[in-house]
Amino acid sequence: MTDRLNDYAVVAENLTKKFGDFTAVDHINFTIRRGEIFGFLGPNGAGKTTTIRMLLGLLRPTSGTATVLGFDIVRQAEEIRKRIGYMSQRFSLYSDLTVEENLNFYGGTYGVRNKRLKERKAYILKMAGLEGKERVLTRNLSGGWKQRLALGTAIIHEPEMLFLDEPTAGVDPISRRAFWDLLYELADGGTTIFVTTHYMDEAEHCQDLAFIQRGRIVAQGSPQEIKETKMRGQVLEIDCDRPDVAVPALRQLGLFEEIALYGALIHVVTDDAEAHKSTIKEVLERQGITLRTIDLIAPSLEDVFISSAKEA
Repeated sequence: MTDRLNDYAVVAENLTKKFGDFTAVDHINFTIRRGEIFGFLGPNGAGKTTTIRMLLGLLRPTSGTATVLGFDIVRQAEEIRKRIGYMSQRFSLYSDLTVEENLNFYGGTYGVRNKRLKERKAYILKMAGLEGKERVLTRNLSGGWKQRLALGTAIIHEPEMLFLDEPTAGVDPISRRAFWDLLYELADGGTTIFVTTHYMDEAEHCQDLAFIQRGRIVAQGSPQEIKETKMRGQVLEIDCDRPDVAVPALRQLGLFEEIALYGALIHVVTDDAEAHKSTIKEVLERQGITLRTIDLIAPSLEDVFISSAKEA
């Protein structure tokens, strides 16, 4: 067991949380290696935040065990909180304080003072691109700048591990990309990162993933491993001129595992893509829909998640 605690930042075994008759997290098992970015994916209400709150020692598990950085989440929660940083989608910032005042406040909360506080503030302002904004009131920052400041307050004490709960929710795509660049920089420096998200493009950036659905983990592994082992069927990508009409027409056939819109494209999951191409063409022609392309493609993580969730 000692080796596991040394190798892994998190070890969860049969972790369960019930609220009365409702099971929010149901006997989940996973590990997170030190220094990796671990993605915890699932829709709202799947159990992501409840899991984080247990790992932080804020919620007592109904059953099961877990350690974070080698410390038991029930008996040694205070030791865990000294060593981790936490950032939620609500950005726990004080809007009536300036950027620098927020950093000063959180530095004091974590016991970071004097020379070390000055050094940490300089690093965070440079890393987050907030130099020159030290005296700006936080309420006047854009969503992307608030997000970077919130990350800065979470790492001001140089935590060994970061817990990020939907940190990019409601932030524009350019700010999301910039934020992930900061996460890579932190991970390269040895920080372990646990991030929850429902953005599948972000999941591709994680070294390891777990999909949670209704409190249960339905798939886990690297993005590539999950695509190779958890996808049921093949994926046809259809580009046509009226996808809103095409989707219900294809669903009426009852032939396919899944039919879903991906922007203006349609993904059809089938057990035999080649055999069904001609059928799809005929159906679309009968509806007066212009078919531009129909191609067999590698499954996306979203395809796999939908497939795994249906199977579960």
